[in-house]
Amino acid sequence: MDQKINVKIAGRTFSLTASSPKEEELYRTAADAVTRRFNAVNRIFPGQTMADLMSLVALNETVIRLDLQKEIDQYKNQEKQLEKDLERYLSDSGE
Repeated sequence: MDQKINVKIAGRTFSLTASSPKEEELYRTAADAVTRRFNAVNRIFPGQTMADLMSLVALNETVIRLDLQKEIDQYKNQEKQLEKDLERYLSDSGE
C-alpha cells in the first residue's frame, strides 16, 4: 500500500511515495544522513552553491558505496575459494 510522505533534505521538503513502512523508514533515514553530510560539507566549503554542495555529498556517498561494493566482492571471492577448498577437502577425505 503506497503512502505519500514528506522528507526534508538540507532544508528542502520533498514529497515521495513509500510502498511499505520499511521503505518509509529507509527514506527518512537516508534523508537524515544526506542532511548530516550536507551540513558537514557546508562547514568545510562555506559559501558554495547548494548544487555544488550536493554534488560533493553525492560524490562522497558514491565513493563510500563503491568501497563497500569492493569489500562485498572480496568477501564473495573468499566465500567461493572457501567452498572450493571445502569441496577439495571432502573429496580428498573420501566423502
